[in-house]
Amino acid sequence: ISISLSNRTNNMNIAKSALALALASTTHAFSPAVTRAFSPATRSTVRTFIGSSRSNASSSATALNANVLRLTEPAKDLLPDVDVFIFDCDGVIWRGDSLIDGIPETLAKLRAMGKKMYFVTNNSTKSRAGYKKKFDSLGLDIPAEEIFSSSFAAAAYLEQTNFKESGKKVYVLGEVGIQEELDLIGVPHFGGPEDGDKVADMGPGCKVEHDPDVGAVVVGFDRYVNYYKIQYAQLCINENPGCQFIATNTDAVTHLTDAQEWAGNGSMVGAIKGCTGQEPIVVGKPSPLMIDYLCDKLGLDRGRICMVGDRLDTDILFGTDNGLKSLLVLSGVTTEDKLLSQENTITPDFYADSIVDFFIDENAKVEATA
Repeated sequence: ISISLSNRTNNMNIAKSALALALASTTHAFSPAVTRAFSPATRSTVRTFIGSSRSNASSSATALNANVLRLTEPAKDLLPDVDVFIFDCDGVIWRGDSLIDGIPETLAKLRAMGKKMYFVTNNSTKSRAGYKKKFDSLGLDIPAEEIFSSSFAAAAYLEQTNFKESGKKVYVLGEVGIQEELDLIGVPHFGGPEDGDKVADMGPGCKVEHDPDVGAVVVGFDRYVNYYKIQYAQLCINENPGCQFIATNTDAVTHLTDAQEWAGNGSMVGAIKGCTGQEPIVVGKPSPLMIDYLCDKLGLDRGRICMVGDRLDTDILFGTDNGLKSLLVLSGVTTEDKLLSQENTITPDFYADSIVDFFIDENAKVEATA
């Protein structure tokens, strides 16, 4: 025991010395004097300690990078092991209002192979019916029953928790997609686009009156968010007993156009978190709600499902956290450098430039004979 304690004390002293020496080396004006305060033996031991730590960190990052495999043989490594593909939409199928090259042909090939497909998006601005119209406008004939949005997930959560039976209302900080899904389950709601031009009167003695019967606030992406909506939402959550704070997703950025990234729903959710001090119930990816719904309703085998997306912290995490295979595409927000960086700790099974690479062998043969 005394040897163990001695070793532990010695290691703690080395760690403290390492920290002090590291801090000293980053403070250029004082580093020579501080460094000289350590004995030569201590300096040597500390440098060994720091070097070992850096080596371990480097080895860990290298190991992570080695486990991220670029998809080069899909006919052998991917397609035989997957019966169901779940595709994100923004950054995988389209960017903004522009279809990504090769998508129609790729989806047609997958259907011809008998693969099932579902399209799951964190964007709550449209309902499932609204997304069906978008697919149609891009020339993609996708059945409505294959489309799932986070606006639907919010309604599904309220339905599963018997919210309607409470007799309460929902305040919507978001767009029409959430409202259309709430209408389908018969839950009363207000807010949304109708509050887009409202301005809070902040003169002496003024206040925003709120409905005490609001039992849930649903926060989705809102291009017309304003201070009135934020104030109304925080009053409901802070002052109505038991009022739920529900977020369709917490995406940092989104694709409104194909020209650049735009601030996502994470910015709206962050505003409400900031003034309520509460964490939301997140119903979109990477929450398990949608995959639980799909597996329960459709009898899917998680081990034969592959989640395909362009975001590490939502799409890929949705896959890895819920027992699915996962594939990251570089056609959206995540770059190869970010995926392989030392800071990244989320590892997909494979990555590819886009889902067109699912048939990279076949495409290569066509190019060779052209």
